[in-house]
Amino acid sequence: MTLITDSGDLTAFCARLSREDYITVDTEFMREKTYWPKLCLVQVGGTEEAAAIDALAPGLDLAPLLALLEKPALLKVFHAARQDVEIFYQLAGAVPAPLFDSQIAAMVCGFGDSVAYDTLVAKLTKARIDKSSRFADWSHRPLTKRQLDYALADVIHLRQVYEKLKARLDRSGRSHWLEAEMAVLTDPATYRMEPEEAWRRIKLRGANPRRLAVLREIAAWREREAQARDVPRNRIVRDEALVDIAARAPKSVAELARTRGMGRGLAEGRQGEALLAAIARGLALPAEDCPEPPERPERPAGLGPVIDLLKVLLKMKCEDYGVAQRLVASSEDLERIAADDRADVPALRGWRREVFGEDALAVKHGRLALAVGDRKLRLVPQSKREVA
Repeated sequence: MTLITDSGDLTAFCARLSREDYITVDTEFMREKTYWPKLCLVQVGGTEEAAAIDALAPGLDLAPLLALLEKPALLKVFHAARQDVEIFYQLAGAVPAPLFDSQIAAMVCGFGDSVAYDTLVAKLTKARIDKSSRFADWSHRPLTKRQLDYALADVIHLRQVYEKLKARLDRSGRSHWLEAEMAVLTDPATYRMEPEEAWRRIKLRGANPRRLAVLREIAAWREREAQARDVPRNRIVRDEALVDIAARAPKSVAELARTRGMGRGLAEGRQGEALLAAIARGLALPAEDCPEPPERPERPAGLGPVIDLLKVLLKMKCEDYGVAQRLVASSEDLERIAADDRADVPALRGWRREVFGEDALAVKHGRLALAVGDRKLRLVPQSKREVA
């Protein structure tokens, strides 16, 4: 168990691990006061050794580590990989691949939705992880022995977690169930933060194309400002203020200053000037170029009970198969299936259709019925006469 602070030591360590079939990876970072995550520590484990790499060590060159993570013949094992992968994408412009996420694998293997790492370790290895350093300041130096023990424990136990999950997946023939989720995690588009798309994260009621055009412009301005200053978005302007601005479209400093949370000082400064310019761009955009509100078709009358029935079926089927409900179908998927047999949703494709989709359509049309027998819910085929 080692703390690496020297480029030569890192090069040698990565060379040794490059001969492995897979490595386990975790990170410790800070993000409370910044836009970009501040990488503080990278933990990597192999068959015979594990090390914590001090990303803040003066003069340390992370190039050997980044090259190791990009090696196509080496599997990288993470738990809840998304934030870790985002960090490496921002550092290197590439996504570590191939990749295995033990949290998603655990969902396929019946450990529930988004199982916590310490819970998974306890269930699979009977080991207990000391989480007392979970909220430590990882940017502070020197790191304590307790912090290093905590950090390294994650990648050490992850080896056994991975091997046990992989064995379960191989026995059940479910390894291919992970493919779509891994494809999303290894797609660089997942981690690109395009300012022009920032408005999609903001909930705006009663939206019309012109209001959305203004919101798109001011949200893009805020995103660029936050990136340039490396501060959280809400440190620039809060979401609710952007919503208010998009709704009112103020055209002067005085009008902008009346926005909740803005104040005259901010409105009269450089930020206020930039905001007014962004509003003007949104207002001047040709009508045909304004974004359309997302389609939210009205739920047909009487569809509510059908959706509720599909929810019960989903719970039943996921318990039968030992797979997390969230991985099979979302609430929106169920609404769309209830309204349309040909809905373009994952639950009606591939393995999800086998597990749930076919039976969902059969229940919807009365070919199957839900019944209780021996205190357990089951599916009962219905005759054509009963269906009619």
